Amino acid sequence: MATFVVSHGAWSAGWAWRKMHPLMSARGHRFITPTLTGLGERSHLARPDIDLETHIADILGVLKYEDLNDVNLIGHSYSGMVATGVADRARQRIKQLIYVDAFVPNDGESAFDVLPAATRAQRQAGASNSLDGWRIPPGPMPADTSPEDRAWCEPLRVPQPVKTFEQKLKFESGPLTLPRHYIYCLRKSPDDRFRVFYERAKSEGWGAHEIDSSHNPHLTCPDVLADLLAKIAR
Repeated sequence: MATFVVSHGAWSAGWAWRKMHPLMSARGHRFITPTLTGLGERSHLARPDIDLETHIADILGVLKYEDLNDVNLIGHSYSGMVATGVADRARQRIKQLIYVDAFVPNDGESAFDVLPAATRAQRQAGASNSLDGWRIPPGPMPADTSPEDRAWCEPLRVPQPVKTFEQKLKFESGPLTLPRHYIYCLRKSPDDRFRVFYERAKSEGWGAHEIDSSHNPHLTCPDVLADLLAKIAR
């Protein structure tokens, strides 16, 4: 049995990975999907000072209090930032790091630093123009999301504190040397902001995988994603 811990994407929460739980259990694995502070069922805790370090602390807390070791740590989308920070701070607990269509920051980079300039400006303007001036409104879901999944997910997606995108990640223990995998989703809009990280994975000799999905394979093709994660765990 392998243990997986998921750090979910922006505006989302642990609930969005609900389809994956029975699939991973059927494959004999433990699958843990905590929710980051200020989002999902923890949205009542949202406040302006929540930043990237808050979310890193969320996942570190799960590892510590559940006493988890040999963890396959998944970072989806924005949470490539979070998972990288967690892997830096808790190297002894992490077996490998798995990015699912996610940002892969270097030391000293923020999510805004690794976004295309136009997308960065759009997100910053969204926060500035929000009612309270510090929350980024949810981005659109991929076009191939089913009507059923839209009806489920869209009412539950909430704005995210802008500091989670602004704060730069600072490594505390030098360059990461953990095994890493990158799962690249092939179905993209013209703004393919994740291809650069997939190319980096290939150039640096990580596990590099493609999946015929848009950005949320845990929603659109969970069986395919479950098979690939089980393969990576082996």
